[in-house]
Amino acid sequence: MNNKQSLVEIKDLRIWFPMEKGLFSKKETVVKALDGISFEIHKGEILGLVGESGSGKTTLGRSVLSLVKPTQGEICFNGSDISKYSNKESATFRRNAQLIFQDPFASLNPRMRVEDIIGEPLKIHRLFKTQTELKNRVKELMDMVGLDQDHAQRFPHEFSGGQRQRIGIARALALEPEFIVADEPVSALDVSIQAQVINLLKELKDRLDLTILFIAHDLAVVEYIANRIVVMYLGKVMEIAESHALCRTPKHPYTQALLSAVPETNPLNKRERIILAGDVPSPINPPSGCVFRTRCPYALEACANAELELKEKAPGHFSACIRDDILS
Repeated sequence: MNNKQSLVEIKDLRIWFPMEKGLFSKKETVVKALDGISFEIHKGEILGLVGESGSGKTTLGRSVLSLVKPTQGEICFNGSDISKYSNKESATFRRNAQLIFQDPFASLNPRMRVEDIIGEPLKIHRLFKTQTELKNRVKELMDMVGLDQDHAQRFPHEFSGGQRQRIGIARALALEPEFIVADEPVSALDVSIQAQVINLLKELKDRLDLTILFIAHDLAVVEYIANRIVVMYLGKVMEIAESHALCRTPKHPYTQALLSAVPETNPLNKRERIILAGDVPSPINPPSGCVFRTRCPYALEACANAELELKEKAPGHFSACIRDDILS
């Protein structure tokens, strides 16, 4: 799609989860969590991934880390398919790709001290020679994320939500990864704390030359932190563009509806709220053609049979809508 070097390439990715047959059902069904996803994550960028709950964001994030096995398609890291890694290559990949969890209250072991939580990845991969070297590295990581080094012997319950998420970030950085998946890392935090954590991630990205997949449902947050944004709906990609372009001139009706729900900070700017009809369809039996057509205010009969594919509507701006007369 462009000339920038890609770190992660996702090619026609499908992840289907089989459902157990019911007592009176003979037909095997599957949940199509991801159904034909293709895009790239460029080296050194923060790529935002947005969509409603159930759109497949977390499944995609976990599959990129090789935590969920694809049903079909490829996920390439630095040009190599991660599903074909040897044991040695898999071990290297686990160091290069790390996860920041959504809930800082549930992702930290309450029985472990902060020093042990942050140092655990270093112990697993045996990346220190002496206990002094380990302790110094932990203190360095704590300082990097804005935590007081003197608090290394405390337990997670002695910290606030924002501080706990900083502990999680320090743990993710311990192995000096190249790629990080941040799965809604600020959704469980107060708004005032969210800004601090987001700014920290931006600072660390520049300082450590990280590549980040930032998963969220809040477009305002994603617009601020991400270089580009991918919009998902029911296991499909609806739109991809640079953050500013996507939020100012959306090319897909679903993106426009998401943006209409973002609170306007300027009272002089009035934004018309778009209320989508109906509920999100079941991923067990998604609509034919465009999966968004059952809720789309611009849907045509042709949408039921249209092949859902991303088309470049403007330079670097891709949309899966077959209509060109809706949004400019």
